[in-house]
Amino acid sequence: MKFNSIEFWLFFSFVIVSYRFLPQKFQNRLLLVAGYVFYSSWDWRFLPLLWISTVVDYILSRILHRSSEHSTRVVVLAGSIAVNLGVLGIFKYYDFFTLEIVRIANYLGADFAPCTLGLALPVGISFYSLQKLGYLLDVYYSRNEPPANIFDFALYTCFFPIILSGPIERSTQLMPQILAPRAIKQSDISEALYHIFSGLFRKVVLADNLAPIVNIIFSTDPKALSGPECLAGMYLYTFQIYFDFSGYSHIAQGVAKLMGFDVMWNFKMPYFASTPSEFWNRWHISLSSWIRDYLYIPLGGNRLGKVRTLTNLTITMLLVGLWHGAAWNFVVWGMFHGCLLVAYRIIELWGCKRNTASIPPSGIGNCLKVFILFNLIAVGWLLFRSDSILQASVMLWRGLTDFSTTNLFYYSLISGAVYVLPMIIFEAWIFLSGDLLIFSRKKWYVQGLVYGLVTIFLMIFQPVGSSEFIYFRF
Repeated sequence: MKFNSIEFWLFFSFVIVSYRFLPQKFQNRLLLVAGYVFYSSWDWRFLPLLWISTVVDYILSRILHRSSEHSTRVVVLAGSIAVNLGVLGIFKYYDFFTLEIVRIANYLGADFAPCTLGLALPVGISFYSLQKLGYLLDVYYSRNEPPANIFDFALYTCFFPIILSGPIERSTQLMPQILAPRAIKQSDISEALYHIFSGLFRKVVLADNLAPIVNIIFSTDPKALSGPECLAGMYLYTFQIYFDFSGYSHIAQGVAKLMGFDVMWNFKMPYFASTPSEFWNRWHISLSSWIRDYLYIPLGGNRLGKVRTLTNLTITMLLVGLWHGAAWNFVVWGMFHGCLLVAYRIIELWGCKRNTASIPPSGIGNCLKVFILFNLIAVGWLLFRSDSILQASVMLWRGLTDFSTTNLFYYSLISGAVYVLPMIIFEAWIFLSGDLLIFSRKKWYVQGLVYGLVTIFLMIFQPVGSSEFIYFRF
C-alpha cells in the first residue's frame, strides 16, 4: 500500500474511524496491528524478522535499564549494536563487500569465487534499524526507560506512517506520545490536511511527472546525450528526489497528526541553504540529526581540534553515503558531501582568521551563496542517481562542454517550468515568512479552495506510471 494509492486511504479510513471509538490502550493495540498489516502489504516474508528483532531489542533494553554495573551495560549495548547492525549488514551489505573483496583478490592473482547470499532487502530496514538502535542508546545514556509493556515498544518500532521511510523518530519524542492519552485539536486537523495535500501534490503531480523524463535521460548512454540533456537530467532529478521524499514525509506527518501524534519535520526548504551544514540541517533532518547525535558527537565532534573535526565530518558523511546503499556511487556521494563540509569549514576558519566571518552578507551575496551551493548539491545528486561513477563523469563532462540543444532538452525545460517553478515560488514564500505552517493558518475558505484545486490537479496530472517512493529502496 503506497501513500498515493486508493488502497492505503481505504485502509487508513478504517483505522482512523475505529481509532476514534477506542480508549488509549486499545488505540495502541489497533495501531500495532495496523502497522503489521501495512508492513506485510509490502512483503509479509519479513514480518518474522521484524518481530524477532523487536523482541530481542526489548529484552536488551530492559537489561540495560535494570543493570547498574558499567561493564554489563557496555557488553549489552555492544550486543545490541552488533545485532542491529549485523542484521542490516547481512541483508544490505554482505553481497556488496563479498563481491568487492573477491574482485580485489582475483585482481591480485588469487582464484576465488564469490559466495553471495542473494537476499532481498527488507523494506524499511535501514530506517527502523536506526530507530531501534537510537532507542537502545537512549536507554543506555538514561535519556529514556523502556515501557513495561512490550506491545508499546513494538508500536514504537512499527508505527505505520513512518516505518518504511521515516522520519527516524527519537524515543524521547515518540515513546511518551505512545504511552500518554492523545487529544486532537481543530488546529491539528488543519495542519494534518496541509501535510497530506502538500505531500500528495509533491509526489503525484510533481515527482511522478518528472520521473519519466529523468528515467529516459539516465537510461540513455551518456555519450548519446547532448550536454543540455545531461544537465536537464541532473537538475530535474534534484527536484524529483526532493518532491518525492518530502512528499512522503509530509503525508507521514499528516496521517500521524490525525491520530494525535507529532512527527518531526524531515525537510525545511533545504535548497535555500547557503552552506552544506545548513543544508543537512534542512534535508532529511531525522537522519542527519541521528548521525550527529549518535555518531559525530561520540567520535569527538568539533571538540578535539580542527584536524579531528574535519576527519569526523568526512567519516560521518562517508557512512551516510553507505547507509543509502551498497554501491560505489553512494560511497562517492557521501565522500563528496564530506569534502563539501570540510571545504566550507576551512573557508569559515580562514574567514575567522581574517576577521571577515562576522561581516553579515548582503542580500545579493547570500543569494549567490545559495546558488553556488545548490549547483554543488545538484552535482551530488548526479552521483547519487547514476548507475556508475563513469556515467556521472561523462554526463557532467558533456554538460560542461557540449551545448547542442534537442527536443528532449526543450521538453525538459518546459516540464521544469511547469512542475518546479511554482513550488520554488511557494517555498520561497514560506522561507521568507519564517513560518512553516503559514498556509495552514489561512482562512478556512482559502484552504478549501486550494485543496480543491490540488484535488483537481491530482486527477488531471496523473503520471503515466505511478512509481514507488524513491527512499523505499534504501
